[in-house]
Amino acid sequence: MKWIQTSLSLRQRSRGFHLITREILEAIPELNTLQTGMLQVFIQHTSASLTLNENASPDVLDDFESHFDQMVPENQPYYQHTLEGPDDMPAHIKASLLGNSLLLPIAKGRLALGTWQGIYLCEHRDHGGSRKVMLTAWGE
Repeated sequence: MKWIQTSLSLRQRSRGFHLITREILEAIPELNTLQTGMLQVFIQHTSASLTLNENASPDVLDDFESHFDQMVPENQPYYQHTLEGPDDMPAHIKASLLGNSLLLPIAKGRLALGTWQGIYLCEHRDHGGSRKVMLTAWGE
């Protein structure tokens, strides 16, 4: 069994959904030494999240953002955690709904993603800053 771990710093991005598959693969080139295994992608933040979804149509990104903004609106009178701005508490809720990690299969030295699947950083803050992601791969 072989283990590989590295940290990836993602540049600051605007609010929305951003394809980061290529950045992840570039950060962990040793992935190609694993014939069979798993890759965990873990974001070290509470107001951004990760998701795996369609990477073909840019409409998907806009629809995700529109849906989550409708589902978890800002400036709700019942929010108590408001000191960091109107987008902060909704960002925490969105991050909890989507999740902070992905577990992806490795086959023949590559991620075994579907044809139209991509890894997304989901930035839920207007000014979230750079984001750190831990990448841990294991296998044989």
